[in-house]
Amino acid sequence: MNQQTLAEPAKLPMNRTLLILILGLLATIDPFSIDFYLPAFADIAKSLGTTTAKISLSMSSYFIGLAIGQISYGPIIDRFGRKSPLYFGLTGYILACVGCMFARSVDALIVLRFVQALAGGVAGIGAFAMVRDFFPVQESAKIFSFLMLVIGISPLLAPSLGGFIADWWGWQSVFLVLIGIVVVMMVVVYFYLPEGHQPDPSVSLSPKPILLNFYSILKNPQFITYTLSGTFSFTALFVYVAGAPVIFMDMFKVTPHNFGLIFTLLSVGFLSSSQLNVQFLKKFKSQDIFETALWAQVIISVLFFAGSFTHWYGLIATIIFFMLILSCLGSINPNGSALALAPFTSNVGSASALMGFLQLSISSVISSLIGLLNASNMVVITSILMATAVLSQIILFVGKKKIKHLVTGEHPVVAH
Repeated sequence: MNQQTLAEPAKLPMNRTLLILILGLLATIDPFSIDFYLPAFADIAKSLGTTTAKISLSMSSYFIGLAIGQISYGPIIDRFGRKSPLYFGLTGYILACVGCMFARSVDALIVLRFVQALAGGVAGIGAFAMVRDFFPVQESAKIFSFLMLVIGISPLLAPSLGGFIADWWGWQSVFLVLIGIVVVMMVVVYFYLPEGHQPDPSVSLSPKPILLNFYSILKNPQFITYTLSGTFSFTALFVYVAGAPVIFMDMFKVTPHNFGLIFTLLSVGFLSSSQLNVQFLKKFKSQDIFETALWAQVIISVLFFAGSFTHWYGLIATIIFFMLILSCLGSINPNGSALALAPFTSNVGSASALMGFLQLSISSVISSLIGLLNASNMVVITSILMATAVLSQIILFVGKKKIKHLVTGEHPVVAH
């Protein structure tokens, strides 16, 4: 395993705020690509002579491509450095967007969206890996919180902006705008983003060494504990996104316009909580914030399930409970990610990729239960929220017993 004694990253080669902004915008490419074309589903379906439900498979294929890309790019960005793979992947993303614009069947669109995600996935992996390249371990959680603020642009702006563009210039223009955004990002990366990690020829791209490297990362008790605990907790966000239309529009008969307002309100709450985490980190340790927020999520999820089971809650109470759960995630996700990646240096790209793969694949599978179970009420959705929160706490409880020395960037903490 290429796990070395922790070393502090080199002095920042550029303005700190600009660097965080660039990393955040890179990490935003994939979520923006998802949210941006949602309002165009009906137009795409009409143009391709199919149904909206069939078009939704292009989102599923995107998630699959993104998950595979997560696991694939880790060794690549460790072997060739961060910037060269970025140019290669984002060029592939642009070509896939061109293909989507000229797609003449839903099957072609599904395949091209898979390719788009597979190629563009390098942006998020590179951004998260470069957090460890440029910033000391003890700052990682704070930087991840800043990245989440930038990433939060997507659910706030993308759906309404995408709908406006599709209405005025047609659904193909959505992909044209995505091409423009990525071209601008490539120019910014070329001129302003330094190379965070020098190429390491010792990193093998053969399947066996890659798998052995991933296996060695999985054996690190701190990585697997905080990755899985954080993942099952963060699944709540995927469940919320998948279940919100059922709860708000089907159950409470909220209009699409008001649903958009609710979605925006809850997105603001999530982003605000992630920034509140930055203030918490000034007074408390990352692991303590993670554990406290996780307990809060468990309690809130249990109360949410109990109330939905007994039909106690109306629309306002439901919004409040979702707000509370998302607020917990604002502290859980950045601290969990920072603690999971803290033990690694030379193979941080592979560790970041493996963490992203596990988060995306597990969360996607669990959130798909809403559709597979044909959920039509809050009980199914809140039971999933409760089960994943409890499981997250169990994983942390068991995993902490396996961690002898918790790496936080300050000094090893003997785990009890």
